[in-house]
Amino acid sequence: MFDVTDRSATIIAIEVLLETGAIQVLVNNAGIHDDAVFPGMRGGQWDRVLDVSLNGFFNVTQPLTMPMLRTRWGRIINISSVAAVAGNRGQVNYSAAKGALHAASKSLALELASRGVTVNAVAPGLIDTGMIEGQFDSAAIQRLVPMQRLGHPQEVADLVGFLASEQAAYISGQVISINGAMV
Repeated sequence: MFDVTDRSATIIAIEVLLETGAIQVLVNNAGIHDDAVFPGMRGGQWDRVLDVSLNGFFNVTQPLTMPMLRTRWGRIINISSVAAVAGNRGQVNYSAAKGALHAASKSLALELASRGVTVNAVAPGLIDTGMIEGQFDSAAIQRLVPMQRLGHPQEVADLVGFLASEQAAYISGQVISINGAMV
């Protein structure tokens, strides 16, 4: 366990993990939200959210890339959010961080494509996890989600599992939404 925002600690942890060989599948799932309307947002709120989602992506992904390239096979899957696709009031920092992750995924996919490494982003909508617990009542869910329910974590996991598989070898540089037809 390590803090993805601490570059030195991340490098040490990754070096230990790489002692047993290359990591072939990476799922960047770190993310926090610290919501406030933009005019009232504090710099610390902005920095924390971007530090986890964006700097965390760099700190973990960059040292794992060369070992993947050497084996000529790998999967990098970045967990994003519907907020990056559609925006969300009170989440300018979160939407910006996850939107930047989309751009980074597309650019990195171009860099790694010829070496058998795919890079994609998964943008979940409202998923029944602790991150949204108590945020939406049933009326709000029915209003926001055309399927009129929260997504299940297993549905997102199934998509990630597919993207990590050999069957997804030709899918790269994509942002795939899983959101009950929200956007």
